[in-house]
Amino acid sequence: MTATGQTALIGGGVIGGGWAARFLLNGWDVNVFDPSSEAQRKTLETLTNARRTLPSLYDTNLPSEGTLQFCDTLEAAVTDADWVQESVTERLDLKQQVIADIQKHTLEGAVIASSTSGFKPSELQAMATRPGQVVVCHPFNPVYLLPLVEVVPSTLTDSSITDTCHRVLTHLGMKPLLIRHEIDAHIADRLMEALWREALWLVNDDIATTEEIDDAIRFGCGLRWALMGHFQTMWLAGGEGGMRSMLAQFGPALKWPWSKLMDVPELTDELINTIANQCDAQAKGLTPRDMERVRDDSLVAVLRALKQTDQGAGSVLKQHNQQLRKAVTVHEGLLQTVQRQVPPSWMDRNGHMHEPHYLELMAQASTRFLEEVGVNDAYRSAGFTYFSVESRLKYLREIPAGENIKILTGVLGAIEKKLLLLHQLQTEDGTIAATCEATLIHVDLNTRASCLPSADVVTRLAAYAASHEPLKQTLY
Repeated sequence: MTATGQTALIGGGVIGGGWAARFLLNGWDVNVFDPSSEAQRKTLETLTNARRTLPSLYDTNLPSEGTLQFCDTLEAAVTDADWVQESVTERLDLKQQVIADIQKHTLEGAVIASSTSGFKPSELQAMATRPGQVVVCHPFNPVYLLPLVEVVPSTLTDSSITDTCHRVLTHLGMKPLLIRHEIDAHIADRLMEALWREALWLVNDDIATTEEIDDAIRFGCGLRWALMGHFQTMWLAGGEGGMRSMLAQFGPALKWPWSKLMDVPELTDELINTIANQCDAQAKGLTPRDMERVRDDSLVAVLRALKQTDQGAGSVLKQHNQQLRKAVTVHEGLLQTVQRQVPPSWMDRNGHMHEPHYLELMAQASTRFLEEVGVNDAYRSAGFTYFSVESRLKYLREIPAGENIKILTGVLGAIEKKLLLLHQLQTEDGTIAATCEATLIHVDLNTRASCLPSADVVTRLAAYAASHEPLKQTLY
């Protein structure tokens, strides 16, 4: 299976729509089959949200978007598909029948993956004529932003199918987690179900409201979990003694009557109404679609922050960002050093890009240009680099969230230790939105003093300076 291909999504609800966005925005062609009259609307609304936020995770452009088609029949959707993702209602008999129907029409080598959150793959394979191509790929909402996918084969699943899942999901910017032994509800949902049961009892017993329980997570353990999960958090709780110290100190509490995991309160109308009303109040008038946008913007900010430290889900994002990175190209005689979308988190209170992010973009352009002339990680490891000593920014027009931008870089001068660059920040239609004159000095990182660059860097800079000389009059 190639880096991109044809995928068929059977079921276009919350999860199916998220899968559609994840595949489509990574260059795959997507067929969707869902007999519901609302499926197309819901899928397109999810795709709108994904187009707004997924590109914001990256410092380079995503691949060209694939084509999206809504099919009238299951057969039309799956016939030429390399990957079929089943996301129908969580009923075992329905899923078994759908998988059997898929196999009547799809390619024998195609991946048939189920989004099921609870059923084992061996159960899903019960009616399959080719059980070897059936596997569980359980994602998390929103599928287009959260990287985790639980990949669960059975003993009958072909190893080649599992290998393909790992390769494709990684290419989509996701984190495939192989579950080596199938079990009801896999791993993540079993953990979430335990927390859910405790939360229901806390509301049922009037210990806490839904908002208070959510606050306990989002202001405390949830932030730690985003970085290091649960076991590593508990390991740190032991201080210098690590997990042994933690278990010695807190292990006896496991016998205390804190948990009601196996004893679930009856979901009476009264309890259901209490929980529903409290959750509605938490939303403070926001619709679910409004809250999705708040959620997505928050996730983008968290994921981008984790990318900077190369931790948790941020390491997956960082790796995918490197995969997407393109070679520097020549555009209008200049080097195109940046091409990306402006994230919503860069907006100021006036609704356009905040000033510091202009400088951030110009710094990215300088770094990219320097890499092009040989000032890369190896060069810096040898103890040499360029420091920025002056930046003169001109703001020429507003830039809103979601704008596709590029930066063209030209060399104004390269004389001994000194390098002068001009960056033009352009919008998608070629309008110049800002310019930056950047002055850089070559330095020795050991002495922190200026020095001459290497002969190879000097040669490359001279070539660019010469080629950009005729363009100087048009750069401004």
